[in-house]
Amino acid sequence: MAVADPRISIVIPIYNEEAILHSAVIDLRDRLAETGWTYEIILAENGSKDKTVEIAEQLAERFANDEVGVVRAMSLGEPNYGKALRQGILLARGEFVICEEIDLCDADFHKRAIDLLERQEADLVIGSKLAVGAEDDRPMIRHVASMAYSGLLKVLLGFRGTDTHGLKAFRRDALVDTARACVIDKDVFASEFVIRADRARISTREIPVRVMEKRPPSINLFKRVPNVLKSIIKLTYAIRIAG
Repeated sequence: MAVADPRISIVIPIYNEEAILHSAVIDLRDRLAETGWTYEIILAENGSKDKTVEIAEQLAERFANDEVGVVRAMSLGEPNYGKALRQGILLARGEFVICEEIDLCDADFHKRAIDLLERQEADLVIGSKLAVGAEDDRPMIRHVASMAYSGLLKVLLGFRGTDTHGLKAFRRDALVDTARACVIDKDVFASEFVIRADRARISTREIPVRVMEKRPPSINLFKRVPNVLKSIIKLTYAIRIAG
């Protein structure tokens, strides 16, 4: 019989990940077995053109009745990372929610973040690839792009942290309304989510993480830039003017 009330929900947006999806989920489950948690993995597919949907559905069926950790699959039918992440958060049933990336699945971050949340030292924990002590082993161009993006958020929106993208963990009750309040999707949803939490003075901790590129990005970095800049303008209006 499947776990009725998982303590941990792990939300993973996926797009064209047929090459690594099955092995990444199986590996993640193996590492989660060491924690003793009850959990659910929510695979939030968005607009894949390969066999990602089929593989996600197979995994969900295989682990639908697992007593410790189930896998759930959802599909938007359109390429929209932010919308998929938001939908996954709203579907989550756990007391704590972890937002992951399929090419990271960082179990060490999971343990450190949940420990902070359980000790009530924060309601939101961000795994920063730009904080002191972090290791960013991706190509230098991606590291520089992350620094430039974070700098823009500081200048335009007064962001006080170092990173908004990537790994996050939070107490669901404390942040679910923040997710509902977000109006920008695609690549910038994660930033709006973190910035709204920051402006609401949600108790937040950043912890350094190590990131490395396990496969080339599913979307070319330079092709993303124009849309990201447009979304940042929309986000600045939404935060600064619309409120």
